[in-house]
Amino acid sequence: MDLTFTAAEEQFRQELRTWLAANPPGPEPRGDEDAHYAWRRDWQRMLHAGGWTGVDWPLEYGGRGASLTESAIFFEELGHARAPLPANALGLLLGGPTLMSWGSEEQKERFLAPILSAEEIWCQGFSEPEAGSDLAAIKTRAVRGGDGWVISGQKVWTSTAQYAKWCMLVARTDPESTRHKGLTYFLLDMEQEGVEVVPLRQITGESEFNELFLDGARVPDAQVVGGVGNGWMVALTTLMNERAGLAFFLQVQLRQQLDRLVEAARANGAAEEPLTRDRLADLHLRTELLRLMAWRGLGTIERYGQPGPEGSLTKWLWSETNQMLVQTAVDVVGAEALTAGSPWSFALLRARGNSIEGGTTEILKNVVSERILGLPRHS
Repeated sequence: MDLTFTAAEEQFRQELRTWLAANPPGPEPRGDEDAHYAWRRDWQRMLHAGGWTGVDWPLEYGGRGASLTESAIFFEELGHARAPLPANALGLLLGGPTLMSWGSEEQKERFLAPILSAEEIWCQGFSEPEAGSDLAAIKTRAVRGGDGWVISGQKVWTSTAQYAKWCMLVARTDPESTRHKGLTYFLLDMEQEGVEVVPLRQITGESEFNELFLDGARVPDAQVVGGVGNGWMVALTTLMNERAGLAFFLQVQLRQQLDRLVEAARANGAAEEPLTRDRLADLHLRTELLRLMAWRGLGTIERYGQPGPEGSLTKWLWSETNQMLVQTAVDVVGAEALTAGSPWSFALLRARGNSIEGGTTEILKNVVSERILGLPRHS
């Protein structure tokens, strides 16, 4: 793994850094979820107007044609500028790349451009109440009806569903199948009868996630991606892009959070306590390791053409480290970290979901043990 950047990559970084400095996203709204999401959507439109959405997408699809390294630089610089992720992050990072790999030409022409411009927002319908992160255990059914499919079932933990026009939905099309067989990947229009979105109020007070109830929702054949019965392979493409794309942004956020904690510890004298210094040093090592693992994962993509299972290890390490960091903040900062409405209290409460979202830690440990360490499957 060589972290020496080329002249072209350094030029890319400087151009982006200059643009971000001249085009800040504006003050972040607080206490109003709809206003906050509108702020992120406006931010994506600014990025799009400046040619900075889908930087790694090919030129033919409206992207910038950036290299993998330049894409990683983009997320790092976005984090350094303390700018938010674009509102349509799921479409940009998951939906678009999945369509580029598996979609028909008609699907690419119809769906890719509105993803870039944030005209159409996307969500991901994978998790279910009795399946969780085990995608192969889903029970949502799709049956033939006319020139398409009729879908019934329930999804949960569906981010941005309340704002989404389209959902990347996996359902079982073969009722006799088990596990990963007989699944199909659909593009579901959220603006139709038979689709109900119910927000889930979190411990933070926000409704970042939703339940999605499907009762006779319809999807035409033209919106099946990758062929009937091939949903498992298409979904794996989505999941691998999820864990690869966000690593660079998350590791910068984690470093910024740790820097703020160190500043607080120095200010109130906690940094002089040996045990606190040890905990902060451990967090520093973990954060640096996460940064290097993210770049190593990029090397895997460059070598083999697609993300590898190492992305599971990166996500596992990030969620565990972030939870350790905010818990340390309680001991270092004191009452402020437990005061409602403070940044530290929000970070503390929000971190509880880190080990569930994007794949539970238990499932990720299985992926690491079986696909990286080569250990036998648990029976």
